[in-house]
Amino acid sequence: MTLLDRVYLDNAATSWPKPEAVYRAVDDCQRRLGAPAGRSNYVQAAEVGRLIDSARSGVARLIGAEHARHVIFTCNGTDSLNLAISGLLRPGDHVVTTLAEHNSVLRPLRHWQESAGIEVDRVPVGADGIVDPHEIQARLRDGTRLVVLTHASNVTGALQPADEIARIARRHGAFFLLDAAQTLGHVEIDVASLPVDLLAAPGHKGLLGPLGSGVLYIRPGLESQLKSVRQGGTGSKSEDDHQPDFLPDKYESGNLNAAGIIGLSAGVAYLHERRVAAVREHDLSLTSRLLDGLSAIAGVALYGPRDPQKRVGVVSFNVSPLDPQEVAAMLDAAYRVQVRAGLHCAPLMHQSLGTLSTGGTVRMSLGPFNDEQHVDAAIRAVSEVAASAHG
Repeated sequence: MTLLDRVYLDNAATSWPKPEAVYRAVDDCQRRLGAPAGRSNYVQAAEVGRLIDSARSGVARLIGAEHARHVIFTCNGTDSLNLAISGLLRPGDHVVTTLAEHNSVLRPLRHWQESAGIEVDRVPVGADGIVDPHEIQARLRDGTRLVVLTHASNVTGALQPADEIARIARRHGAFFLLDAAQTLGHVEIDVASLPVDLLAAPGHKGLLGPLGSGVLYIRPGLESQLKSVRQGGTGSKSEDDHQPDFLPDKYESGNLNAAGIIGLSAGVAYLHERRVAAVREHDLSLTSRLLDGLSAIAGVALYGPRDPQKRVGVVSFNVSPLDPQEVAAMLDAAYRVQVRAGLHCAPLMHQSLGTLSTGGTVRMSLGPFNDEQHVDAAIRAVSEVAASAHG
């Protein structure tokens, strides 16, 4: 199969391909090591433990965290968000979030509304998909415990003013949770300067690790207020049936996905070597090319900011009068351009765009292994699909 036999543009769902080192690390863990972490003393188990410690340190260094133990490994980004939300909230709390959020935020909050009587304010987005920080500030009140914000929309790609909103939350005394699913690995994030209390992300998107891996950063001191939501064996303090209260064990019950975390570590090492700033520059160049090409096609409607600097490499569009799923099927069947169509688990964002009742949008999302050939092939394919629709 040659490079352009498969034009993969679904990196917002999961990145592909991975760096070769990721494949090697997973294979080595499965074939040579084959052991759990923190459960045994033989050589291979000790090595798995060291490799997971190294993975934790690599993620901490990537985000500027002072202490690696404040990086918790989870199953995926959804798991990280559930731990952050359900571990922090109490009955009767007030939460401020936005209409741009993914169901991984919307559904836990809905559960808490219906089961524990919390109140949730959902702030609208502008025509470009960007939240006005003043709208966040206007919703804060006595009893606001948490502000939850997606760093970048998985529908429009719009980058939110996270720094300003985080500072507003901190001044008010509310905790701030940042969903970095579409930004970590694509945009430089420094928790030493960004006043974030909790940062959640999957390991399999911008961090270039395998599926089944996720991270949650917990600001030092917050662990005293963040409950564990899963209790069980940790390999530590096994004589006590109370959950450990120290990090990372408090939140990492059960066997870790050792192969996934070791693969994630290799993905993070790739980002350290290439530098996230270079990934961002690459994304900006390709996103600008994609936006320019799609905007020139008759019948194509684009969503989100036109300025690539205000977005990540996630581009949603529709081709009139075709259904988004139909467009995606045609792109794959005839051109091997692989995209995602639908609501992208973000129904309120689509409601804001006016695309909820029409099936959502077609989404192309770029990764570090895409190039100009891929973008140009995608533009040509959409142009031909659009032309065929107008016969």
